[in-house]
Amino acid sequence: MKSSPKRLINKVVSLEEALAFIDDGCTLMFGGFGGVGNPPTLIQGILDKGVKDLTLIGNDTGFPTIGIGKIVSQRRAKKIIVSHIGSNPNAGQYMMDGTLEVEFSPQGTLAERIRAGGVGLAGILTDVGLDSMVEEGKQKITINGNAYLVETALTADVSIIHAKRADTFGNLIYETSARNTNPLVAMAGTITIVEADEIVEVGELDPEEIVTPGVYVDRVVQSKGVDWTWAWE
Repeated sequence: MKSSPKRLINKVVSLEEALAFIDDGCTLMFGGFGGVGNPPTLIQGILDKGVKDLTLIGNDTGFPTIGIGKIVSQRRAKKIIVSHIGSNPNAGQYMMDGTLEVEFSPQGTLAERIRAGGVGLAGILTDVGLDSMVEEGKQKITINGNAYLVETALTADVSIIHAKRADTFGNLIYETSARNTNPLVAMAGTITIVEADEIVEVGELDPEEIVTPGVYVDRVVQSKGVDWTWAWE
């Protein structure tokens, strides 16, 4: 007689349980682009909890009152690793006055560094940034007569991402462009927390639509919705 298969782990938790993994001084990686695809409920929870001295890794710093930009604007980050900060003037001001350390990485290079971290590589080789300020302090390698920069892989204590739909095991479907960088970020965190607009039972998602498999996900939180307040502070 065959034994019945074990039930898959239910990873759905409350916001408070998820936030227990995020403390002062941790390295936090986030998905999304310009605020779209950032997990709003988790970000607001981080602010409400009073977490500070974060190292943030993601594509950009959002807008002053949108997405990850809220954390930056409220001075909860001590360092950011991003491709640009142009949409958040607060980030630029903090960088100029020396209260925020900023490491810039070209957008494609940044994405590949995150992907490398997620798959266990130590880094990548790229010719982007050669003979520019980008190469300062970085190792150079010559292969077949061509020079490359060594860009180290990026990982985080916690990754936070936003999905359109998730099942209780953490299989994920994204909303069009909100998918931007989320699948890569999901792989690169020691703990990955997903905020989902809709949570369903295992088996209810079309396998052909699943982008991130649940093996990369540790916790799933129900989203409370997005606050698109386009006010500049």
